[in-house]
Amino acid sequence: MSLSAHPPKRAADGPLLRLVRSLGFRIAALHAVLLIASGAALGGFFWWNTAGYLNRQVDQSLRNDVALMTARFEDGGIDAIIRTIAQRLAEDSDEEEVFLLVGPDGRSLAGNLESWPAGMPLDAQWIESPIEHDGIKSTGRLYGMELAGGYRLIVGRDVANRLRLRELVADAVLYGSALAVLLAGLGGVLVQRVLQRRIDQVAVTAVAIGHGDLSRRVPLTGADDEFDQLARIFNGMLDRIGGLMDGVRQVSNAIAHDLRTPIARTRARLEESQREATDEAELRAAMERGIAELDGIIAVFQAILRIAEIEAGARRSAFAPFDLSALLADAAELYEAVAEEKGVRLEAEPTAGLAMVGDRDLVLQAVANLLDNAIKFTPPGGRVQLGASRGDEVVEIVVADTGPGIPETERPRVTERFYRAETSRGTPGSGLGLTLVEAVAHLHAGTLEFGGDPEGGPGLRAVLRLASGEVPRHGRAGEVQRRRAASVAQEARLERVPAAATMDGQTSG
Repeated sequence: MSLSAHPPKRAADGPLLRLVRSLGFRIAALHAVLLIASGAALGGFFWWNTAGYLNRQVDQSLRNDVALMTARFEDGGIDAIIRTIAQRLAEDSDEEEVFLLVGPDGRSLAGNLESWPAGMPLDAQWIESPIEHDGIKSTGRLYGMELAGGYRLIVGRDVANRLRLRELVADAVLYGSALAVLLAGLGGVLVQRVLQRRIDQVAVTAVAIGHGDLSRRVPLTGADDEFDQLARIFNGMLDRIGGLMDGVRQVSNAIAHDLRTPIARTRARLEESQREATDEAELRAAMERGIAELDGIIAVFQAILRIAEIEAGARRSAFAPFDLSALLADAAELYEAVAEEKGVRLEAEPTAGLAMVGDRDLVLQAVANLLDNAIKFTPPGGRVQLGASRGDEVVEIVVADTGPGIPETERPRVTERFYRAETSRGTPGSGLGLTLVEAVAHLHAGTLEFGGDPEGGPGLRAVLRLASGEVPRHGRAGEVQRRRAASVAQEARLERVPAAATMDGQTSG
């Protein structure tokens, strides 16, 4: 299966068709449509406030003239209308007013209109018609009416200038739309190239990762835009994948080296017992020792699978509210006998009433691992302290001891699978306990940190911080979790071995 930076293109797709189908071009085209629509709306609004307003103004002036002529005719007859028309034309400096009074015989009696327009109605309708007045051919908006005695009257305005203004507005909208389309095309090309360049960076990195180069990362431009944010998320995912791959390699190497020795040793002992056993009792004892060693190896594999399950987030479905204070009390009670047997004083002082949301069994196992480590490496007469408190949306569990501690140079490595410090090579354990604790911390959006005694004394201070989540104040879920916790603790007491003892992490802490 071959990988390429770009998806395969159909042979029939030319450069222009690919450009039109590109996301950048479609975005630019959408902006162009919005720009054209905005231009059309702006042009319509401009027309309404210019040419449209002038047309309405003309119509209102004509209505006033019609009312004036009707009143003059009723008061003074035809002579009054003739005098009014002459006066209005004399006062018309813009030469826009149009009048025509025609007698019953069709002869013009007053006005500046050359002739009665063909098809001019007399039923109070507005029309726009070609006219000629004062020797000028133009276009007029006219209103015709019939007076008593067979007289006919036209009142109008020359609207040629207004028509030219309306045409200018229409041309402006048309040319603006054409310019928007052109700019949209250019913008589509530019946006497509910018987007393609940024996408190519991600594609090239993904191809390199697919070919096995896990060191490649998507470059950042420093603009802190959406692509930079996506690149950070993508790089974070690659860092996580790289960490998991390193973990897989470490596990493979550790299994190959650390488990080969006990398996070979078990096989050698069984062969030796088979050859040298003198009776059934010796042979049975050898078989029991071999089974015990194989059980330990199986427990290591179970711990590895458990850690993998936790790191994959499969246990999130078991999240529920529970009482952390009660859990810590159960863990302290569980390990009190172990500490007393070794001569170590176990002091548990967790804050009462601590509640959180999470996987109770895993948190209990993590605390048990930390306590097991602390008791194991604390010399007789020493002290182990278990405490907890609530911070800002987190709960903090602290396990401190007076043992030899962990050198600062080794602390970053103690959570690696199968890692064991030189000082702890002779103690039982597989080097997986602290790995599991860190996996539980990450599952609960928390951290695991190690430090020395704040007062400068000997020992190790392990701090497990977990996100507390939202815990309901009332409800049946807390009681169910409490009963479940009591059952788990009781089973562990009956077995006299904590559930985490088979996967203790047992570095020098």
